[in-house]
Amino acid sequence: MTSDDHDLQPGALSRSADEDAAGVSVPGDLQAQHTVEIPPDVAMVTLLGPRDELLRTMERAFPKLSIHVRGNIFHLAGPPADMALVEELIDELLTVLDAGQPLNRDAVERSIGMLRSRTRERPADVLTMNIVSSRGRTIRPKTLGQKEYVDAIDKHTVVFGIGPAGTGKTYLAMAKAVAALQAKQVGRIILTRPAVEAGERLGFLPGTLNDKIDPYLRPLYDALHDMVDPDSIPRLMAAGTIEVAPLAFMRGRTLNSSFIILDEAQNTSAEQMKMFLTRLGFGSKMVVTGDVTQVDLPGGTQSGLRVVQDILSEIDDIHFSRLTAQDVVRHRLVSEIVEAYGEFDARKAAARPTNVVRAERRDR
Repeated sequence: MTSDDHDLQPGALSRSADEDAAGVSVPGDLQAQHTVEIPPDVAMVTLLGPRDELLRTMERAFPKLSIHVRGNIFHLAGPPADMALVEELIDELLTVLDAGQPLNRDAVERSIGMLRSRTRERPADVLTMNIVSSRGRTIRPKTLGQKEYVDAIDKHTVVFGIGPAGTGKTYLAMAKAVAALQAKQVGRIILTRPAVEAGERLGFLPGTLNDKIDPYLRPLYDALHDMVDPDSIPRLMAAGTIEVAPLAFMRGRTLNSSFIILDEAQNTSAEQMKMFLTRLGFGSKMVVTGDVTQVDLPGGTQSGLRVVQDILSEIDDIHFSRLTAQDVVRHRLVSEIVEAYGEFDARKAAARPTNVVRAERRDR
């Protein structure tokens, strides 16, 4: 067995080809053999996972490839294209480890997906991007779509994050807001939502006005508690540094030096969306998030999030980020559920008479 004659640095790989002496059993339909040597300072369990879970993940993703590990050397046998991809994958995973971030099955699967799609971003760049840290936990994007969304928030004044449940639209926007406040780029954070949900109306809920509003804003409070010391939140809210309020409370205001997030924007009317966007003041940034497939507005009311895409798409410094089922970071079934519903809606739309589809588009 031979290896390249150079000093190995963390993340560097040593490779050799046509290793018949390696003792790897090669089926007849495999074309080549290769080895990848891992630097000796890398603990193999961090790369292979407990009980070789991450190695099994690689094997499932490359069924035509024979992958064996002996000591700190990967022995690969199979189609050259697959071998090249696995070498890239190992290099990316070593870079993630070198950045001090542990690996898990999700990170390996997402890295494989990015390498296969030949995106311009390296998986390691996506997986090691830190937004904000709190109580030992770091919040970072987990998919290419999420990283592009976060980058767009950095580059533009107004960003729309549109996509299905579980894609991190609101959570990542909240993380960017907290990071901006900590860096003193803004003086306050304003979080808002329309008080419209699944057919219920405020008047039918028990309690005071605050009791009625609280269930609609609870998801924003939950995310905030993940990113800011819970003991400091009441103080910050009392000082007006953090404000969580229904969308109706935004009317008539000009919001300067603020990071403003409108969540569940699919439940705004076209008029409410215009009202919100015109609250933008000097030194402020806005992020609008929503899922146009989950509109809870009364029948006949146009969703402001649908309308605004046609109105503002050509304006400079306004960006529309569209996340997909591939960006879902909840339980793996959530992504499959989102895709299944999308396919169902597409089949249903294809089966409708053309005149019905046109009438529905006019009503939106």
